[in-house]
Amino acid sequence: MGSSAYIKLVKDSRVQQISLEDVKNKMTHYIEMTQKTGQQLDWGYANAAFPYTLIEKPEAQGKWFYLKGNDPKLYKYIMFGVGTEMQENEELQYYIQVSLPEGSTHGDKGKANEFCKYLAKEFQGELHLFNNRVMYYYPRK
Repeated sequence: MGSSAYIKLVKDSRVQQISLEDVKNKMTHYIEMTQKTGQQLDWGYANAAFPYTLIEKPEAQGKWFYLKGNDPKLYKYIMFGVGTEMQENEELQYYIQVSLPEGSTHGDKGKANEFCKYLAKEFQGELHLFNNRVMYYYPRK
């Protein structure tokens, strides 16, 4: 598969700059939300909604982290990173990159889309999906 989706921060986004720590905090919040939902339902919802373990390697500190699937038959890996690019108007634009490495499953792609939508909504960004479609989560005039 090997593809990427991007959440770009635009001038109408909630924040203009982002760090990998911000993304990790949002993913941790997502995990906590699913755990609380599972407690309310008295069911292991957290394992179904977030079937991954968040891992950050020492050599990748501050650059990227990945989610490793708990069930290798259904889920393998999803990678997250942050970066910047220069826009035409000479301004720096921050973005979050969500990548599916080679060998990713359809389950990974579904969960990656779900996580992308969650992050785009939280940061009010512009989401460029894996299929090159764009979703706008910031207030448009």
